[in-house]
Amino acid sequence: MVNIASLKQRDKNEGIAERIEEKDVSLSVEDLSIYYGQNQAVKGISFEIEKNKVTALIGPSGCGKSTFLRSVNRMNDLIPIARSEGKIMYEDINILGKDINVVSLRKEIGMVFQKPNPFPKSIYNNITHALKYSGIKGKKNLDSVVEESLRKAALWDEVKDRLHESALSLSGGQQQRLCIARTLAMKPRILLLDEPSSALDPISNAKIEELIVNLKKEYTIVIVTHNMQQASRISDKTAFFLNGDLVEYAETDKIFTNPSVKKTEEYISGRFG
Repeated sequence: MVNIASLKQRDKNEGIAERIEEKDVSLSVEDLSIYYGQNQAVKGISFEIEKNKVTALIGPSGCGKSTFLRSVNRMNDLIPIARSEGKIMYEDINILGKDINVVSLRKEIGMVFQKPNPFPKSIYNNITHALKYSGIKGKKNLDSVVEESLRKAALWDEVKDRLHESALSLSGGQQQRLCIARTLAMKPRILLLDEPSSALDPISNAKIEELIVNLKKEYTIVIVTHNMQQASRISDKTAFFLNGDLVEYAETDKIFTNPSVKKTEEYISGRFG
């Protein structure tokens, strides 16, 4: 199995990593098709996701955007009838390759789902659970990562005096930020968010949006959203999916004010979907 970290070290030794760092691209999608059995859910799409930007994926239900998002950290591997063709290049590595170490990949590319899914453990243990399996030991080290992750998720001040209480005692918005903190604890470079605030109240939604804007300073973020206002508020670039096709991909301001494709305008204006 190919370990992402070891490949990056190899590239560094060969002088390749320095050239990669000069690029402004985190992911390059090349002629990607995704199938569920005979059904083609994503149809030969190609585009690049830029570093330290928020890229929003929009489109009606069943258009392929969540299927694409899950493919980026190989979550579709859990579906027996799913298969992919084409490439998703990360650090000059095709992460869809059969020899990729998926555990290593998911440390680099973390994912947060639509509904908060904290473990039935304490807030502290939610953060440290995966860390311990990754070899991070010692209370001082763990304490440091817990605080850092919760601060990045804008949750530390709300829970610092209750770290050993059940994570299930938190509100829905706090649980979602805890799930984000849990993902950040693994030190990813890319953060995938699948409708992370759709199940939350407006106040919690606003906190998640503010958090996303702040996090792009350190991470590349890709978010699936059905909320057009959210996409226009927080994203730098927007990709419009329809029936498995990537219809249009451009700067968010252009997508929402002067789209190049009529179908994009019709969707943005609410004429369908």
